[in-house]
Amino acid sequence: MKTIASGPKILASADGNGLISQAGGLLLVETLRITGLDRALSAQLGRWRPARAVHDSGKVITDLAVTLALGGDCLADIAMLCSQPELFGHVASDPTVSRLIDRLACDPVRALKAIRSARATARERSWVLAGQSAPGADGELIPLDIDATIVVAHSDKEQAAPTWKKSYGFHPTTVFADHGAGGAGEPLAIVLRPGNAGSNTAADHIEAARLALAQLPRHQRRQVLIRTDSGGGTHEFLSWLTRPGRRLSYSIGFTLTEDIQHALLALPAAAWTPAYDAEGQVWPGAWVAELTGLLDLADWPTGMRVIVRKERPHPGAQSRFTDIDGHRFTCFVTGTRRGQLADLELRHRRRARCEDRIRTAKDTGLRNLPLHDFTQNQIWVEIVALACELLAWMQMLALHGTPARRYEPKRLRLRLFAVAGRLVRGGRRLRIATRWPWASELSTAITRLQALPTPT
Repeated sequence: MKTIASGPKILASADGNGLISQAGGLLLVETLRITGLDRALSAQLGRWRPARAVHDSGKVITDLAVTLALGGDCLADIAMLCSQPELFGHVASDPTVSRLIDRLACDPVRALKAIRSARATARERSWVLAGQSAPGADGELIPLDIDATIVVAHSDKEQAAPTWKKSYGFHPTTVFADHGAGGAGEPLAIVLRPGNAGSNTAADHIEAARLALAQLPRHQRRQVLIRTDSGGGTHEFLSWLTRPGRRLSYSIGFTLTEDIQHALLALPAAAWTPAYDAEGQVWPGAWVAELTGLLDLADWPTGMRVIVRKERPHPGAQSRFTDIDGHRFTCFVTGTRRGQLADLELRHRRRARCEDRIRTAKDTGLRNLPLHDFTQNQIWVEIVALACELLAWMQMLALHGTPARRYEPKRLRLRLFAVAGRLVRGGRRLRIATRWPWASELSTAITRLQALPTPT
């Protein structure tokens, strides 16, 4: 018979020396160093540092980003860094952080431009260090996925409004660079909008796309595939994407219009070819076909192709008014001329990974905007983007070739960041418990980062 009696009582005392909680945060500190993000932010935000200020403005912002990456969701959570100066350096107090956010929010245009400039500089550096692990290093297109999401507000904040989902809050537009099946993704833009902003507003799509392209290294700004759902399938946005000289590839969801439904009825059975699943294998019960020749596309960009997918609805799925003969249809447009229809459709369907990126961003500070003023929350979402990028760059540089390359923030925090360690002061050595299951993985990742050079 097994006993259910409790073990000996454990006594607690607050007299431990040299102990570090969140010891895995050293991964983020080293990522800041090798990408030069800390230096870039210090240089860009120097104008917002008062003459007699003790704390550097760039350091305050990077500390906030590290706080969010470690699981914080408000300004006050920076306190978990304050007690560990050996690991995180001298960290500002809550009032100092609040005053900096207020100063930045008083000049939001220049402040956002400064932070975005520092992000772009650090991104180019991190992609160079990543080599073949970086997006687009193999010469393939870099998918940029544009999607909007609802951020619920639990109080009456500035420009919070009823949303189309019958909730109340904000409706930001996000753009994520997809790292592919072997990695995660990183935010290139998070544009804060009121809760009643539209899902298919072309001007918002154009602004988000411009901000995202400006974040890419200059030589890769034409090596891009823009992907959106049907909210981006507007004349204005497609015309902007296909403007002469822009040279952007696109794969945009498209609404099933009455003309498209008539074309589907006229399409011969031989025109349908099997669709692929996520692994590139034939998917039973799904087919793709092209409708371009059956539609009048004179008002749309030259070279635009219309591709449709037909599949049997999943068991329990509700019927839609666009279903025909028991099949569900979805449609997208692209300017890509080469490739099999099934490959192009699979490429478009992979934009669904953007939903995962948005979910992880909400787990890194985007779930509930903590400030009242709209401009303050604009600064906040920019810091959220910084935190998500820190995680993505750290994984790309330190965890490539391992399963941890695809860990989401929750798993990173539980397995790598949350471990406690003992700092041996004489040799500046961090000792991690041998019994920690991921101790070897963490120490290897830290060693990888420390082997990379600091930008000069």
